[in-house]
Amino acid sequence: MASHCSMRALLLRFSNGVSSRSILNSTNHRLLTMTNSFSSLSSISPRTTSHFTAPRHQSDDQNCRKLQVRKISISTPLCMGRRSSKIAGRKGAQDSKKAKLYCRIGKEVVSAVKKGGPNPVSNTTLATILDKAKELDVPKDIVERNIKRASEKGQEAFIEKIYEVYGYGGVSMVVEVLTDKINRSVAAIRSVVKDYGGKMADSGSVMFKFRRVRVVNIKVTEADKDQLFMIALDAGAEDVIEPPIYEDDTDEDREERYYKIVTSSENYSTILSKLRDEGVNFEPDNGSELLPLTTVEVDDEAMELNKELMQKLLELDDVDAVYIDQK
Repeated sequence: MASHCSMRALLLRFSNGVSSRSILNSTNHRLLTMTNSFSSLSSISPRTTSHFTAPRHQSDDQNCRKLQVRKISISTPLCMGRRSSKIAGRKGAQDSKKAKLYCRIGKEVVSAVKKGGPNPVSNTTLATILDKAKELDVPKDIVERNIKRASEKGQEAFIEKIYEVYGYGGVSMVVEVLTDKINRSVAAIRSVVKDYGGKMADSGSVMFKFRRVRVVNIKVTEADKDQLFMIALDAGAEDVIEPPIYEDDTDEDREERYYKIVTSSENYSTILSKLRDEGVNFEPDNGSELLPLTTVEVDDEAMELNKELMQKLLELDDVDAVYIDQK
């Protein structure tokens, strides 16, 4: 399965850059050299971050007004790979991502109905999922079909699982699964990982390299960087990640890139509302991604092998997303 229009957005949920916390001053990082072997360690990719500041006032206990500076960073793009790693067929990738999203919403509907019944008035969990489905423009027939499916004999509730994997060149992957048959899903994942040269990692050995954030994806043709910065700053976002730039990009390539606004769960709705108010369209998504704290740079061969491994994992019905810390 796939996602956006290029390797960095293939529902693998690749980060186009490493998000930095806006409240911290930017620091310079050293590039660590890694060997091309399986390892749970990551190397740190250097980048520069442009900080913008805006004053705001905050009252202290003595009701005095103290000037405080709030910072939001716009990350310099970290290219997800060389030109050779681009994935053809952008339209097909977008359709696959949408189908994956619809499938996940359907699973969530089944689980909610199994636990609390089909009436959203009495089943608050189902009501929340239906609201999310509406926000993400999920077709009504998909929702209704899965409500009916939940009542079928033998249909079990779906359970979320996370599997951790080592790829080539010291790269780490996190595989998110929503399944009604755990034994089936883990067997399928183990088979793909083994067949395509990966290695299953112990629980917790990879997850600490990522942080979960709410992300809003905006196509570059919908808004420019300055506009997004002002929206993000006003709405309290943490970061704005620019898309990668390649020297041999065509105009079509550039138009198919996406900005990422990184924010907390509390501010997510505020960001969406602000974007709507400003007339900026954004990608329907579930809003949650794992971003790598650091990235690992690998050679062309390792990059192609990791790409193949991730594509095969995403082809599994139980797999919802694959995240990677590859640069």
